[in-house]
Amino acid sequence: MPRKASHTLFLRLATTALALAIGACTAAASASPALVPPARLDPKPAQPGDQVAVLAGGCFWGMQAVFEHVRGVRQVWAGYAGGAADTAHYFRVAEGDTGHAESVKIVYDPAEVSYGTLLRVFFSVAHDPTELDRQGPDHGTQYRSEIFTTTSQQRQVAQAYIRQLGAAHAFDAPIVTKVEPLPAFYMAEGYHQDYYRTHGDDPYIVINDAPKVAALRHLMPQLYQTETSYADAGAH
Repeated sequence: MPRKASHTLFLRLATTALALAIGACTAAASASPALVPPARLDPKPAQPGDQVAVLAGGCFWGMQAVFEHVRGVRQVWAGYAGGAADTAHYFRVAEGDTGHAESVKIVYDPAEVSYGTLLRVFFSVAHDPTELDRQGPDHGTQYRSEIFTTTSQQRQVAQAYIRQLGAAHAFDAPIVTKVEPLPAFYMAEGYHQDYYRTHGDDPYIVINDAPKVAALRHLMPQLYQTETSYADAGAH
């Protein structure tokens, strides 16, 4: 692991561990997960077969964990989107000036879960869309809320859904989620992949990410799949 990346990871984990030690979970300042209404505009994709969604909403450890537990999702990778190829590395993205956002690439079966449903998970439990350039204890443009669309249909669905949720006053504050076409997705380093599953006792995971997975199971039980089911789905 590069020295800067190791140092940044240490700071991320140390900050959360300190919050745990003093009994002041920083993520508690965010709104509690709540189920938002389903997207009214949610057409079937024009092309058959598995589809790709790319979403950014804070640390990609938690985003990956949530969407791996969504029924119909085949694969989820942590990575970077929004910037150039030569800066798509953790130690550079962590500086906050590359244009990248920590993101996840989701491959899903639209016969089992729609794009609009994935966005419902995104807005309900995966992150807080009212936080600008931050999520919980993490601050910087790399932790922004953004939907990177891969088709014009995805863009229409995302923009319509944000308008719908805004008009319904689904949140106490304005939604700050950006919607932009995906320029490219760059895979994150191996030590970031499946961090939730391999570091379940990590204080950062316990405080910030495990509650999101629990909220998915509680609020959307019909969508929840186990890690075994996810592994089986990815093998298809």
